Amino acid sequence: MSRIPELNPDALNDEQRAVHDEIVGGPHGRIAGPFHVWLNCPELARRVRAVSEYLRFKASVPKQLTELAILVTGRHWKAEFEFYAHARLAREAGLDEGIIEAIAEERRPEFANEDEEIVYDLFRELYDSRRVSDGTYGRAVEKLGLQAVVELVATAGYYNLVSMTLNAFEIGLPPGVASPFKD
Repeated sequence: MSRIPELNPDALNDEQRAVHDEIVGGPHGRIAGPFHVWLNCPELARRVRAVSEYLRFKASVPKQLTELAILVTGRHWKAEFEFYAHARLAREAGLDEGIIEAIAEERRPEFANEDEEIVYDLFRELYDSRRVSDGTYGRAVEKLGLQAVVELVATAGYYNLVSMTLNAFEIGLPPGVASPFKD
């Protein structure tokens, strides 16, 4: 059960309504996940919406790599809603189901695509050691490019915020949806 009541669009003040309408009218198309929490602080909601829109809809990184970074982040935080929502988007972007399942089960996936392996290694290393070795960094920049690495790290940073919000305010799965995690 969420610590934040369900969003009642009729109860929003003018500032909340304006931000609500910006989110719904933009590429997100709806209020989901952490946004109904953030609407309690409308200026924050407005600013994180802009970051989210850039990272999800305008960044140069291929969608399957972005979604892979988000899944690794969601699993790191055990953020069920995030993982659930982005597993669907990852499938739509072409990420192999075996990779999604392995991440959910905290196993190293089998990779056929070197770019995906690099992204997985980059974020596992960053989450496990809180640093990235020269070798992992160099491999990522060489193969993906510096802009992509910057965008991917920013994506993971943003989804750390998302995960923390989801977990702190107990934003769970939709009714009838089973946890993607076994633990």
